[in-house]
Amino acid sequence: MTTTLFKILAWSALLAIVAATLSPIEMRPRLAMPVDLERLAAFAVIGLLFALAYPRRIWIAVAIVAIGVLGLELLQLVRPDRHGRAEDALVKAAGALAGLGTGWIIVQFRLWQGKAG
Repeated sequence: MTTTLFKILAWSALLAIVAATLSPIEMRPRLAMPVDLERLAAFAVIGLLFALAYPRRIWIAVAIVAIGVLGLELLQLVRPDRHGRAEDALVKAAGALAGLGTGWIIVQFRLWQGKAG
C-alpha cells in the first residue's frame, strides 16, 4: 500500500472516531466489548494508520494522534450528554502509543529491507 492510501485511511478513521465521539450518546456505535477495550483498540488502529501514513515523519503522526486524543476529550466537555475524563484520555493514549509504536516498527523493518516509501 502507498502512503497516500494510508493517509486516506488514517484521516477517514480519525473522522469516523470524531463523529462517533461527539455524536449524541444514544447514537454512539457500540461493540460487544468493554468500552475501555473499544477505546484502546480504536486508537491503536488510528496510531498504526498514522504511523504508516507518515513513515518518515513519525513525530507528525504522534502530534496528530496526541492532539486527537486530547482534543476529543476536551470537546466532550462542551456536549451536555457527554463527558471528557482523564481516565478515558489515558486509555486512548495507551492505544495510540501501541499503534504508533507498532507502525514505527513496521516502517523500520521495511526501511531495513529497503522497501519503505
